[in-house]
Amino acid sequence: MSTIREVAEQANVSITTVSHVVNNTRFVSSEVKNRVLIAMEEIGYQPNELARSLRMGQTHTIGLILPDSANPFFAEVGHHVESAAFAANYNVILCNTEGLQDKEKIYVDVLLKKQVDGIIFVAAGDRPESLYPLIKHKHPVVLIDRNLSEMQYAIDSVFTDNYQGGYRVTKHLLAIGHQNIGCIMGPHHLSPSMDRVVGFRNALHESGFSVNEDIIVQGDFHPTSGYKAALEILTNPSRPTAIFAFNDLMAIGVIRAASEKGLRVPQDLAVVGFDDIELTQYVTPSLTTMAQPKLQMGMEAVRLLTERMQDNSLPAQTIMLETKLIVRDSCGAKLKRGLSDISTVQGEKYLDQKD
Repeated sequence: MSTIREVAEQANVSITTVSHVVNNTRFVSSEVKNRVLIAMEEIGYQPNELARSLRMGQTHTIGLILPDSANPFFAEVGHHVESAAFAANYNVILCNTEGLQDKEKIYVDVLLKKQVDGIIFVAAGDRPESLYPLIKHKHPVVLIDRNLSEMQYAIDSVFTDNYQGGYRVTKHLLAIGHQNIGCIMGPHHLSPSMDRVVGFRNALHESGFSVNEDIIVQGDFHPTSGYKAALEILTNPSRPTAIFAFNDLMAIGVIRAASEKGLRVPQDLAVVGFDDIELTQYVTPSLTTMAQPKLQMGMEAVRLLTERMQDNSLPAQTIMLETKLIVRDSCGAKLKRGLSDISTVQGEKYLDQKD
């Protein structure tokens, strides 16, 4: 590996002059600067970017902590975070906790030791302990997707209105004639799941329908849990005519379970998911889902983080993003109402998106 001393000898200048050229810390004449650059290229010298960044107090690197990078929702959010960070001249270090809070604590420590400039954080669970070192040292951090109630006003955050999403999915199913609706929740300890189930229950109560606890089953946001929960629901004596799964992966599991039971989707069973991952357009039937604004979530998270890194005295901000119902084939709305590309059900517009 070539050294700065070798560059200086090749260009016939001092080591200090090479340092000023590399770090742009003092005026160097064009002629001398060109000699140094040519020498660097000839001998293959690469400046130590990490050392230079640390001297300047910035590494131009941010950490992204995700609970499940294999989940397409988090993969898509991560893609948008990386794109927005790259546009802002930041590199991203991805950490996958697999939903384990012990692993999450280790990754926070790793990122701090690597002296990243900031962290975008999706919590593995409902306990905020992993954030305490970041808050203690006033390290820039933005919490996204999952709310930790103790941290709500302490750090910047970007969330989706999961309550409204759950409420609107249920209202949509009621509007197209379903009165007996099954529900596959996510884990109880995760805020998106709990907010969606409250919206689900309130929509039923407001419309004068009781909640049938026998057809509300907990899943874990993976397809297998949606499949198994659907088999349980579909063998219940009060079998529903529709199932609302709290993410698209579980909804895809529901479609398989329905097929194995000899049920047609949507003729015999309506199915709705949540997230609008790219895959939902290509399953058969295409999946009706409540879309989360993943692009906006990633962009807002990076914007808040860069603002925080520039001025850590700013008051904490919380951004709540709206969801959008994407009506495709799996809910049967078009069969029942003849919905066109943009239609209205009980005064609310729904977007039919297939491309």
